[in-house]
Amino acid sequence: MPAKLDLIHLIRRAKPLTLKEGLKILERDQYRCQYCGLDGMNNFENSLVMSVDFIVPRAHGGKKTPRNLVACCRPCNLLKGRRNFSSFEEAKAYVLKRREEVRQQWEARMARLRAKAASAAGGAAQSAGESQ
Repeated sequence: MPAKLDLIHLIRRAKPLTLKEGLKILERDQYRCQYCGLDGMNNFENSLVMSVDFIVPRAHGGKKTPRNLVACCRPCNLLKGRRNFSSFEEAKAYVLKRREEVRQQWEARMARLRAKAASAAGGAAQSAGESQ
């Protein structure tokens, strides 16, 4: 017996969802994100961002059971992450709040970029007018 115990072989890893299991959850929830309501059946682009979320994350002991799985879009899944909530409603409230915060940050950033681009375009037009 080796002096060091190989711990890698002692760790039991959770098996990921199979395609069949994932499709079953997506079909049950009609390809609609259970957090934000995105309709994955509305168009091809929406269908591409659909996934399945563990309400109680596997990292926190969540089981691979239908009651612990919901259809969701990848942005909502990313925002929720491995956070653990006492209920699905609490998780949904958190995700929707974070979506709004991220949207507001994005809008502010885009407004600054548009203003910067407009001012650069205005300066370039003025320089072109002066050289004539």
